Amino acid sequence: MTDNTGILDQQALDRVSREIRAEIIETAHESEAMHLGGCLSCVDILVTLYFACMSVRPEDAGWPDRDRFILSKGHAALALYTILAHRGFYPREQISTFNKDNSPFTEHPVWKNIPGVDATSGSLGHGLGIGSGMALAAKISGKSYRTFVLMSDGECDEGSIWEAALFAPAHNLGNLVVIIDYNKWQACGRSNEIMNLSPLRQKFAAFGWAAYEVDGHDTGAMTSLLRSVLASTEQPVAIIAHTVKGKGVSFMEDDNNWHYRIPNADEVRKAHQELGVP
Repeated sequence: MTDNTGILDQQALDRVSREIRAEIIETAHESEAMHLGGCLSCVDILVTLYFACMSVRPEDAGWPDRDRFILSKGHAALALYTILAHRGFYPREQISTFNKDNSPFTEHPVWKNIPGVDATSGSLGHGLGIGSGMALAAKISGKSYRTFVLMSDGECDEGSIWEAALFAPAHNLGNLVVIIDYNKWQACGRSNEIMNLSPLRQKFAAFGWAAYEVDGHDTGAMTSLLRSVLASTEQPVAIIAHTVKGKGVSFMEDDNNWHYRIPNADEVRKAHQELGVP
């Protein structure tokens, strides 16, 4: 039984990211599922967390001392399911039931349905509050595990996010990390045109967070940043990860139509060619 982090080097991380993107696109086609663009934008973040930074035991998903992960942007559930399968939480073929009747692999993750899913999500704006509670519970209990929350930039429009952003520094939750998938889009338009999010790093810093910016597709940079800050900070950590919606496929990148569009068979084939995955 292992709980080791850092099990893959950067070259392997990048290869896994390509494979996962290809599988997400194929599954979205077969299951007629939406939210593809937002799934692709957060793949490298998830790969970095699960293969280089977080302490988990796939063969013992409920291990009490595991790091917790909350997918606050629950509409990207297909990305999380695919990552968990690659990490060994369950056989990859099980995801073929995604979005089908009576499947546990629902379009938004449900706690206890899937090994490795620590919280139900999908209604935006809740994940950071849940994560703050988990981090506070660990602190009160004297546990060393960390809680990681992946949010979308769009859900930073929610007041509940900023309530939690005030709460975490007030309780010195240095065991809490939020990563914002800053792909610059929401369902109906550009994030910064719908609400004045920028400058996002400075906003979190003003609330008392150790706040950083990083290329959300550079697995090496994210690994180095996470390992560095987690070893030294007593503040909650906010990482603004600059990403591209639809990352990895030229005709999907930065095109908000892929928030709702479902790829056809020819688009799946072309995407696989670009990703270099059969």
